Amino acid sequence: MIALSLAEIAEVVGGQTHDIPDPSVQVTGPVVRDSREAGPGSLFVAFAGERVDGHDFAAAVVETGAVAVLGTRPVGVPAIVVDDVQTALGALARHVVRRLGATLVALTGSAGKTSTKDLIAQVLRRKAPTVFTPGSLNNEIGLPLTALSATEETRFLVLEMGARGIGHISYLAGLTPPKVGLVLNVGSAHIGEFGGREQIAQAKGELVEALPSEADGGTAILNADDPYVRAMASRTKAKVIFFGESGEADVRAENVRLTDTGQPSFRLHTPSGASDVTMRLYGEHHVSNALAAAAVAHELGMSADEIAVALSEAGSLSRWRMEVTERPDGVTVVNDAYNANPESMKAALRALAAMGKGRRTWAVLGKMAELGDEALAEHDAVGRLAVRLNVSKLVAVGGREAAWLQLGAYNEGSWGEESVHVSDAQAAVDLLRSELRPGDVVLVKASRSVGLESVAQALIETGAEGEVSAR
Repeated sequence: MIALSLAEIAEVVGGQTHDIPDPSVQVTGPVVRDSREAGPGSLFVAFAGERVDGHDFAAAVVETGAVAVLGTRPVGVPAIVVDDVQTALGALARHVVRRLGATLVALTGSAGKTSTKDLIAQVLRRKAPTVFTPGSLNNEIGLPLTALSATEETRFLVLEMGARGIGHISYLAGLTPPKVGLVLNVGSAHIGEFGGREQIAQAKGELVEALPSEADGGTAILNADDPYVRAMASRTKAKVIFFGESGEADVRAENVRLTDTGQPSFRLHTPSGASDVTMRLYGEHHVSNALAAAAVAHELGMSADEIAVALSEAGSLSRWRMEVTERPDGVTVVNDAYNANPESMKAALRALAAMGKGRRTWAVLGKMAELGDEALAEHDAVGRLAVRLNVSKLVAVGGREAAWLQLGAYNEGSWGEESVHVSDAQAAVDLLRSELRPGDVVLVKASRSVGLESVAQALIETGAEGEVSAR
């Protein structure tokens, strides 16, 4: 974080200082909520959860070098006491962002947020120092913590914004007002909580409503291929840039194809020129993510050639997202188990089909959460798609939703042993260990709550007869 005195922080967050001998002492290290991350010069934010109360770690973090604790009660060590820690954290982030000279880029969407955020960061940091959301810490706590990790040297701050209801993105944009706002898509993720795509579009569009006008430097970057997103152009006063495969898009892809290993290749067109891209990531769905990143980079002054090189060299920065590991015995394990929704599940299956040309393919799939009344139809559709893509074997893991996956496959024409329903992750591991052959490709994917990353890890460990090469 940029250096701030404890007195200034207390004023910004409306707090009272306790047990602070010298309020002019500065916080020069990171702002953290995990006591294990506290160190010299840091500020520890004490949240009181259902199981763990951060205030109980106050003395320990000060011993490791933390300057003070931000909490809701005195703790016997230097502390700034506030009524609500989350509100105070947001106020501090807002203050720091205003002090920064950085350009703030915010993005949202139903699918692909984290992968696209990682691409944007890898492209922009070739131009100037860039800070970005780690993993998918995109909520009311993770977003301000990310903003507070910026320093005086930071020139680009890339923040992922998630939403589980109307008003969430407005709140986040108020904490960290963006200059560039990117909306990727409106899909089925969390449709059970929102109630429908129209409500999701309303929530995601809050980002472009929060942007400054074009005269004040605001830019909205919208997906021309998604009608819900394209319609958001009418909801902003900012300059509008479209990306996509549509001929109407300002930043678009032509001649899209997949390599023999399932990696997308295309001709990138921007208003400043065109250049060829061949990505290291897997799956055609990354083309849209790459175009979104390219549109951001173009608006921030990068040439088509610079963007193409950066996209071609970019890798996956976040765990369990199309994470490809080649076992020594020739089995390929694709760990995409961080989360799942209908759009990302279908994209992963298409990537599996592309990667598995001439090889046996396995789709180990589990529940997609928060789909509400759409759950049966969406799981059925994924099961059917697995058959249409000629996936060699579907392994549906879990309870009712897994049964729906298998039923979809069965109704599409998957007979005999082409699909199987198993009760849990261990049963899936046992099945795969007994039936996998060298050269097989295995995709593992489900919502985070299912925990199917344990299946992928078990398969990798099973084949580790030496050093495993992870790409």
